Amino acid sequence: MAGQLNGKKIAFLAADGFEQIELTRPRKDITDAGAEVHLISLESGEIQGMNGDINKADTFKVDKTIDEVSASDYHGLVLPGGVVNPDNLRTNDKAVAFVRDFFAQHKPVAAICHAPIVLIEARVLDGRTVTSFPSIKTDLQNAGATWVDQEVVCDEALVTSRTPDDLDAFCAKAIEEFAEGRHEDQTV
Repeated sequence: MAGQLNGKKIAFLAADGFEQIELTRPRKDITDAGAEVHLISLESGEIQGMNGDINKADTFKVDKTIDEVSASDYHGLVLPGGVVNPDNLRTNDKAVAFVRDFFAQHKPVAAICHAPIVLIEARVLDGRTVTSFPSIKTDLQNAGATWVDQEVVCDEALVTSRTPDDLDAFCAKAIEEFAEGRHEDQTV
C-alpha cells in the first residue's frame, strides 16, 4: 500500500459532527499510501469530531475552506459520516457543488455511513448501487440508487460503506480507486 498514492492529492470534506474514526482512519491509511490530504470544511478554524454521534471527541484543524478549493485541485474525495456532518454539508451550496464536480470530472469519491446524504443533494445517485448506514436506505432509493447491505460497494469509482466496522474494506477500496484515477463512467 505504501507509495500507491504518491503524487495524489485527496480532499476530505467534513463539518462539525463528523464521526471521528471515519475521518481519522481513512486519512491515516490514505496518507500512509503516499497521498497528500487536505481537510476541507465550511469555515476556517477547527471542526468537532464525535464518537457514536453523541459524545464529543477531538477537534481537527481545517486545512482549507470550501471557498478556497475546487475539485480540479484533487484526485479524489472522501466524505466521512456521522449524522450531523452530512446534514451541515448538504445545506451548503458550495459544498454540494464541490461534491458534484468530482463526478463531472470523473474522479473517485468515497462516502461512508450517513455521508451519502450529501450525494443525494448533489443529485449523483440515479442508477447507482450503494450502501450506507441502514437508516438512510429509503432516502438513497428515493434518489434513484439501488441500496445493498454489504461492507463496501464500488460503482464506477463511487465507494460506499455502512459503518466504522467496514473501515478495513472501505479504506482498501478507496485507495484502489484513487490509485486508478479518473473513471470515464463516473459522471453526474
